[in-house]
Amino acid sequence: MWGRRAGRDGSSSTGIQGLRRLAAAFSVLLLAAAPARAYLVEVTTSVSVADSEDQDAVRTALLNAVDDVLTKAIAFPPALVVLTSATLVNARLYIRLLVADEDGAKTFDELEGGGPEEQPAELRI
Repeated sequence: MWGRRAGRDGSSSTGIQGLRRLAAAFSVLLLAAAPARAYLVEVTTSVSVADSEDQDAVRTALLNAVDDVLTKAIAFPPALVVLTSATLVNARLYIRLLVADEDGAKTFDELEGGGPEEQPAELRI
């Protein structure tokens, strides 16, 4: 035969054929499996606030900024929106948002399984 060396009982060619079939099946599985995608973005933006002493004006500016980010800055439907930082400096409100899709939100649900002894820490780079 072409390039095959069969033993007395022919078992080596059968074993090689079995390995080839297994490799082919494994390759098909790898090609058919779609990679999991989870979108998670952190957005920093700022807006002007007409009167920084007026809580309603600050709240309205914050809601408008969040709405603007969700409608113009990201291209996926958000399932989770977290306000991670808000700083009011003079007449500007600087905010940081964490936005995730369904799969990204599931990641947060899995992380919540940590014990109560774990405390969040702020890391500045």
